[in-house]
Amino acid sequence: MKYQILILLIFCFGVTAGRNTPTLIQADPPNWWVGMKHNRVEILFSGTGISDSEVSVTKQGVTLGAVKPGESPNYLFAELNISPDAVAGPVTIEFKKKGKIISKLVYELMARTGKDFKGFNSSDVICLIVPDRFANGDASNDVIAGLKENKSDRSFDGGRHGGDIRGIINNLNYLANMGFTALWTTPMLINDMESYSYHGYAITDQYRVDPRFGSVDEYKELSQKAAAMGIKIIFDQVLNHIGTNHKWVKDPPMKDWINYLPAAGSNNYVLTNHQRTVNQDGNASQFDRDLMLHGWFVPSMADLNQRNQHLGRYLIQNSIWWIETLKLGGIRQDTYGYTDKEFLKQWTCELTEEYPGFSIVGEEWSTNPLITSYWQQGKQNEDGYESCLSTIMDFPVQSALVESLTESESAGFNRGFGRLYETMANDFVYADPFHILVMADNHDMNRIYMQLKQDKELVKMALTFLTTIRGIPQIFYGTEILMYYTGPHKVDGLIRSDFPGGWKGDTVNAFTGTGLTSDQKEVQDYLRRLLNWRKNNKVVSEGRTMHFAPFDGIYVYFRYSGDRKVMVIMNKNPDGKKINLERFREILPDGVSGTDIISGKSILLKELLDVSGKTAMVLELK
Repeated sequence: MKYQILILLIFCFGVTAGRNTPTLIQADPPNWWVGMKHNRVEILFSGTGISDSEVSVTKQGVTLGAVKPGESPNYLFAELNISPDAVAGPVTIEFKKKGKIISKLVYELMARTGKDFKGFNSSDVICLIVPDRFANGDASNDVIAGLKENKSDRSFDGGRHGGDIRGIINNLNYLANMGFTALWTTPMLINDMESYSYHGYAITDQYRVDPRFGSVDEYKELSQKAAAMGIKIIFDQVLNHIGTNHKWVKDPPMKDWINYLPAAGSNNYVLTNHQRTVNQDGNASQFDRDLMLHGWFVPSMADLNQRNQHLGRYLIQNSIWWIETLKLGGIRQDTYGYTDKEFLKQWTCELTEEYPGFSIVGEEWSTNPLITSYWQQGKQNEDGYESCLSTIMDFPVQSALVESLTESESAGFNRGFGRLYETMANDFVYADPFHILVMADNHDMNRIYMQLKQDKELVKMALTFLTTIRGIPQIFYGTEILMYYTGPHKVDGLIRSDFPGGWKGDTVNAFTGTGLTSDQKEVQDYLRRLLNWRKNNKVVSEGRTMHFAPFDGIYVYFRYSGDRKVMVIMNKNPDGKKINLERFREILPDGVSGTDIISGKSILLKELLDVSGKTAMVLELK
């Protein structure tokens, strides 16, 4: 059942079908739990003409708080106050008009099955997948009658291809064997849009799993089976906007529920200016601030007004509901800087209060670390702003990594590896560099194999860097097999192409290795070795960093903790180099040996070290 509540259609006083049809009412959130810190729940009831209803509640330990009609006649807000001694069980809620019951429902208070939610951290490696493009485990849900995009066509890059939750469940072994310990899927809530709905970011019901992906029970099964394999599930949420086919667009609960809502029949959308620096810029005009924060992301995504306290409460409760329902290991928050920042502070802090060990990563797509660092918990900002956001995405390092591997070392000062070195030197602006998410690419940019000009050795160097530097590595599905497309520019549907082997009849199967080229197998095996070595390796996940200024196309850095050390040498030159080890003596004792974690060979580090061309060497020192 979608809402896990029982709508009772049996009424008192002998009402019979056809004489007095009961009003069907939806409750958001659809259930709650006893024993929560958030024990005052504001339910948004929706149903035809219910705003002026009288509400009553029957259950020991539960009382009715504030009741407020929506500005639309089809919504009603009502608080349930749940006492600490309340026990799990049904809450009977009656709706009356003029003394007569128009509807009755049973709202479930559930017992919690766990309270300690461990979030992701620097010991994890995250795999990012687009569910529609990963694996089709249940062909019966490819087409769902009644939805607006009612077809599946793998030949159309912007359409539905049929990947689903069952496909992910069926291939958890692959992810675990590769060494991933966390899984971030792009949103799997319903996007009932006419086209281009597969990506999941135009949500039309915050409490409904898209049936083309599966059901909430299958989502729970995914979380349970992933946890059994040591994989945390990260939920991709969208606080900033909704799809324009959401019922709120035509019938918002309040007039200020949606920013810049066009008049009925109008196409006068007000789009954002994307000037995200207005959040930090004390010189920014109010005009630019309003346009940035209140404008729509795209015409198909209506911008939500989180300054409305009832909508803010709805969104916070929605996050808690999914965390509790799925036993999540984290939330990735889309378009972070586009959302009202005071609400973001409230949202992050209330979630952290309920789940102290939880992790939230925000997407702030800026290559300026002064902008990205602003959002992280503990940062001392000039304007006094501080949220409870544990993790921010490291777009500055992503950009510098690509540029450092593609620029000529002779291009000038701070070019090539010098650019990456200087970017890493900016760690002092972050409150906690260990809780930064590092990546080479993601679902919104060209794949790293394309960015690095289809050079597999450079891809291996990028992967080595991501898995040995501070922070939390995120790998986009298919990077391990050099997925790419040929085209003139970025096309989202092609970047998010199907993972080979995820569909019956695929001649290439990356899950088993069948049909992969030698280069693909090489990189897949390389990443598998890196990730499984990184597991439980505290010197990499928790150790400090010492890096040395690049020279002659070579960048060397160390991770160290106590007497444990890892040395990483990145040689971008096409030819091998002999490195004089004297420059590293402050951290590298003379005559120590190191084990190459890829080849397993032991190497004596005395005076000179031979490093092959276009190679990243990782040595565990003894």
